[in-house]
Amino acid sequence: MKYLKSSHQLFAISLVAALLFGSFAPLALSQSRRQPPGGDQKKNKRPGETPPPGEKQEEPLPPDLTGKPQEADKVTISTQIVNVDTVVYHKKSGQIVTGLKKGNFALFSDGAPQVITNFSTPEAPITVVMVLEYSKWSEMFGYAASGGFDPGTYEVLRPAAMFLSQFIKPPDDFVSVVAYDMRPTPLTDFTNDPRRINEVVNLLLRNTPAFRESNLFDALKFVLIGGRGDSVVLEDSKSEKSDYSGLVTVQGRRRALILISSGLDTFSKINYGDARKIAQNAGIPIYIIGTGNMFNKKYGDYLPPTDGLTGMPGRLTLIQADNTLKTFAKETGGAYFPYTFEGEIPNILNSINGLLRSQYSLAFNPGDVRDGKQHKIKVSVDVNGDGVYDDKEYVIQARSVYNAPKG
Repeated sequence: MKYLKSSHQLFAISLVAALLFGSFAPLALSQSRRQPPGGDQKKNKRPGETPPPGEKQEEPLPPDLTGKPQEADKVTISTQIVNVDTVVYHKKSGQIVTGLKKGNFALFSDGAPQVITNFSTPEAPITVVMVLEYSKWSEMFGYAASGGFDPGTYEVLRPAAMFLSQFIKPPDDFVSVVAYDMRPTPLTDFTNDPRRINEVVNLLLRNTPAFRESNLFDALKFVLIGGRGDSVVLEDSKSEKSDYSGLVTVQGRRRALILISSGLDTFSKINYGDARKIAQNAGIPIYIIGTGNMFNKKYGDYLPPTDGLTGMPGRLTLIQADNTLKTFAKETGGAYFPYTFEGEIPNILNSINGLLRSQYSLAFNPGDVRDGKQHKIKVSVDVNGDGVYDDKEYVIQARSVYNAPKG
C-alpha cells in the first residue's frame, strides 16, 4: 500500500479505504529482532557472574530479585498474605498525601475489618518491569496517527525511552524491559545501568516489529508469575529458552508494572478472565500508557463494527481493548493514562513516577479462606487522626479484589 504524502487529506482517504477493504499489505518480517548490539558494547552480567579481567564489575542485584521460576501454566496464585499497595491523594487538588502511618489506614475484606500485618512507607526503592507492545498492529496505529511523518514504533518508544532515561535512579531502583508481539521477549534483566538502558532503547529503535499478533494476556502472565520464554536478548545467551521468575517473587521492594499498549489481544493462550485473575491476585499495581488513541479518533468511525477478514480490528474490538486496560489498572490499584499527542507524555510520566514513589504497602492475612471466590478489598484512611475516615475528601487508589485459593 502506498501512502500519499502530497496531501494529508488524500493520505487519510487512502488509509481508511485500505483498512475497510483489506488491502493493507503486511510489512516484511524483521530478522534482527533478537540480535544483541554489536561491537564492544558490554553485555549485562547476571548475579554472581565474574567479569573479564580489567572490566568494571557491575553492582550485583539484590538477592530478592532472583528466585526459582513458577510453573508456566499456572493461572492462579495461592497465598495467605494479601498485599495492598495504596496511594492517597486529595480529590480536588490532586495533591498526594505523604507521611501517613499504619494507624491512619484501615483494611476491609467483604466489609469485615482486617488486621494490617505488614506496613511500609513510600521511601522504599522501586522495582519496575516495563512491558511494551512491539507488533505490526502497534506500528500501523502509530504510523497512521502521525500521518506517515514518523516511524509507527515511535508512539510506543517515546514514553518508554523517556521513562527509562529520566525516572530510574541508581543505585536503588531497578527496571526490566519486556517487549511483546506473538510472545513476550525479555530485552534486559533487572538493571539500573544507564549504558544498559541505552542499549535497550537503541535495540528497539534499530529494529522493526516482526509479527502482527499482539498477545497482551500472555505477556502479563509471563511478567507477573513467570514461566519459560525466550532468553534475554541483550545477554546473547547460547540457550534459546530460559526459565523466569515472575514479579510476584520479588519481596521487600516496591514493585510495579508499567504497560505501554493499545490493549489489543489477538490470540493469547489464556483468555481475558485468566489474565484478569492473575492481575488481581498478583498484588502489583499496573500503570498503563494507552496508545492508538490518535488512530481511533481519526479513523475509528470509518471502521466496520466487527473485525475484518484480514484481521483488522473493528470498532467494537478497539472499544473492548480500551476497557480492558481500564480494568487492569483499576483492579490492581494502578492508573490508566491514554494519550493522543506527544506533548502529553511528560505529564503522564511525571504522574506515574509520583504515584510510584508514594505507594504505601499494606498487607493482611485473610486466614484459612479457601472458597475459590473473589473477595472485595476496601482501604479507608484517616488523614488527620481524628478517628473519622476521610474517604469522601481523599482518593484511595488500591487494588479492589483478590481471589482466594480453592480447596
